[in-house]
Amino acid sequence: MSLTVAVAGASGYAGGELLRLLAAHPEFEVTTVTAHSNAGQKLGTVQPHLRSMADLTLVETTPETLAGHDIVFLALPHGASGPVTAGLGDDALVVDCGADHRLEDEADWAAYYGGDYAGAWTYGLPELVLDGGSTQRDKLVGARRIAVPGCNATAVTLALAPGIRAGVIDADDIVAVLAVGTSGAGKSLRADLLYSEQTGSAVPYAVGGSHRHNPEIRQNLGAAGGTDVTMSFTPVLVPMSRGILATATAKLAGGIRPADVRSAWELAYANEPFVHLLPEGTSPRSGDTTGANTALIGVAVDEASGRVVTVTAIDNLVKGTAGAAIQSANIALGLPEAMGLPVDGVAP
Repeated sequence: MSLTVAVAGASGYAGGELLRLLAAHPEFEVTTVTAHSNAGQKLGTVQPHLRSMADLTLVETTPETLAGHDIVFLALPHGASGPVTAGLGDDALVVDCGADHRLEDEADWAAYYGGDYAGAWTYGLPELVLDGGSTQRDKLVGARRIAVPGCNATAVTLALAPGIRAGVIDADDIVAVLAVGTSGAGKSLRADLLYSEQTGSAVPYAVGGSHRHNPEIRQNLGAAGGTDVTMSFTPVLVPMSRGILATATAKLAGGIRPADVRSAWELAYANEPFVHLLPEGTSPRSGDTTGANTALIGVAVDEASGRVVTVTAIDNLVKGTAGAAIQSANIALGLPEAMGLPVDGVAP
């Protein structure tokens, strides 16, 4: 028997991507979709590409409309999930794609987000390697409340955590520069996201350590065994609708030979269905992950500078958000982890 699903924030990019993937899931049945300003409209009016669900009517996002479902996916603005989830009981599996439940340190929440702190939930990045030798996947089994990682945090974490856990790179001088598609900024109307403003230009934002994914990345790399994690993280908005290409570098640890570096990533991701280490000497393209729940990683050693260089590609709306949410829900419910999730991208 199918599990009933509600998707809150179904009119946005993340909500729409959740619905696109859920439509192909053999065990999940979407029965309720909610929105704010678009409540009362047919889903097909605001998400015309979702033909199989076009006749669903968007309703208001309240604990009452979300109650009674087996699974609730939240794709709401930051700060909006906490008040909604407080009104849901313990029966449903609740998966939050927003930031409200990612951070373990209340001081980090206050510094980067502000407002009421809603508490940390089980973190939904199964492939995160942990210092003790396990992965975050073990903690997701049987979870009833899951916080989906930020898309930039996913890319940088997957890029560097294996090297930190294996001790082949240091965590005290990380530099990450990310080329990010415009859908990562959401669907709201903003002058700086207009086609004429973005086309033909690359624009850095949140320069100087102010991006809200900073504490999340440091939290993850600390869980992988990093001490005194310091990072310079700069995202750059580029004229593509979706995707992230993250170049992250770290110092080669003392006594580590360049020839020994690659094995850390090979060991970490050898059996992962969605995180793939590319052959030596190759790097991914962001477009190779479009529409897929995959992370493609290239690893190299810059011997002249004594640094390890990683290049990671993900689709910010799939592996960076909706795909991670469904993957984590599959694990929590004891379903096959890859159920309903694509590994093949869309080209050209």
